[in-house]
Amino acid sequence: MWERLKRWARQLESESMALWFCCRHPGMPWLPKICALLVVGYFLSPIDLIPDFIPVIGYLDDLILVPLGIYLTLKLVPQPVIEECRIKARDWIAARRPKPKSIIAAGVIMVLWILFFAVLWHYFGAGVMKLLGAA
Repeated sequence: MWERLKRWARQLESESMALWFCCRHPGMPWLPKICALLVVGYFLSPIDLIPDFIPVIGYLDDLILVPLGIYLTLKLVPQPVIEECRIKARDWIAARRPKPKSIIAAGVIMVLWILFFAVLWHYFGAGVMKLLGAA
C-alpha cells in the first residue's frame, strides 16, 4: 500500500508539471488554460488556502482538492497538447530540476485571507471591542 501511495504522489507531481507546461503551450484553449492556471498556481504556491496545521481540513486540500482539480482540468486539455506537455514534464523531473514556485498564487491566497479577516472584523469587530471595553 505504501508503494502505491508513493507511485500516486509521483504521478500527481508529474501531472501537475504537465499542466504547468500546458499553461505555456500556444495550442491551449482559453477555458482549460484558466483552469490549469488556477490549479497549477495553487499547487505551486508556497502558501495553502487552508493551512495544514488546522486539523483534518488542513490536509483535505492537498489530498482531495488538488488531485481533483488536476484530474478535471486534464479532461479539458486537448490530447495532443497534454501528450507533448507530459513529455516535457517527464524530462523536467528526470533532470531533477526544482519544482517552480508561484509567488503570484501565494499573493492571491494572502489577499483572500486578508479579505476573510476584514469581513470578520466588519461583522464582529465592534462586538469584540465592546466586550473588551475599548469602545
